[in-house]
Amino acid sequence: MFNHSNRYLFIILLSAYTFFSTVLCNVYHYFNIEIEWYYALLTIFLITGLTWEGNRMAEPVIRKKISPEKNKAKFLSSFFIAGNVIGAAAAVLVVFLVGNVFHQYTWQQNLNPLKLNIIYVSLANLFFHLVNTIFFFFREYQKKWTEAEELRRISSQAELELVRSQINPHFLFNNLNVLSGMVIKDNPGANKFIEEFSKVYRYILNNQQKELVELKSELEFIKPYIFLLEKRFDDALKIDIRIGEQYKAYHVVPAALQMLIENAIKHNVVSRNKPLHIDIHTNGNHTLVVKNNLQLRPVAEPSGRVGLQNIRKRYEIISGRDITITKTEKEFEVVLPLLHLN
Repeated sequence: MFNHSNRYLFIILLSAYTFFSTVLCNVYHYFNIEIEWYYALLTIFLITGLTWEGNRMAEPVIRKKISPEKNKAKFLSSFFIAGNVIGAAAAVLVVFLVGNVFHQYTWQQNLNPLKLNIIYVSLANLFFHLVNTIFFFFREYQKKWTEAEELRRISSQAELELVRSQINPHFLFNNLNVLSGMVIKDNPGANKFIEEFSKVYRYILNNQQKELVELKSELEFIKPYIFLLEKRFDDALKIDIRIGEQYKAYHVVPAALQMLIENAIKHNVVSRNKPLHIDIHTNGNHTLVVKNNLQLRPVAEPSGRVGLQNIRKRYEIISGRDITITKTEKEFEVVLPLLHLN
């Protein structure tokens, strides 16, 4: 608020309003203050302007010391106290200037004007900071509203990506082919395949609207999904999961692991001669690592990196944290933050 482009007009109007109020209430007469009207108006204007500009210059200093995002109450209260100190200093300076320099008043003659102006500047500063607090929380509300709208948009996009990667004809065709082969061969594992297949889609339907899920739930979903992949690729795909029990109560975005596994399969050769190894583990610093050996397909499938972008954006909006993507000549690694809900 203190940096508003019309601040000087506001200072002039407030000073004029305060001056006319003092005149109408005969303040100068009741308190035996002998001062010309123009000096009285100048005093009020200088005190108001110095208090406003002092607050304006103090705000970035206080922001550096106290983050308003982390501790709103402490920032606003500290800023208000600093504004009172600045206002009181401005009142002392201006009263001394007008009283001693222009009128050669004694300390006793300056005492009443000083008291009145300190009272005025404390009320003016309180008014400034009440308006500033309204502006502050209104901006916070706008920011949260914008983030919520952005999250809804990104979540919808992620859901579409999830449907595209999971329920697209290729995915269904591949798994139904595997199932068909098992049935034809009178394979007793066919029923197991159908059960795991249903678990995957049940999880998708139950969790696609959620912002976060427990890592424990995500791992339970990944097991039947891995079972389907192992039936599809046999020995060409190796997936190792090493997650400590203490991390399973943490949260991740829904289907993040599935999307990263699907991404690895989509972009790499998966064969018995060149098996794809995917390693999923925690590394001790509240993050989850998904890493695979890099053996890119000669002709890569078209990709807009929508899956990775959605995971990244959802983490950013929900928690303010980012995922880490590292690519070397031999490996591709994605690190997901593990979130702890209060």
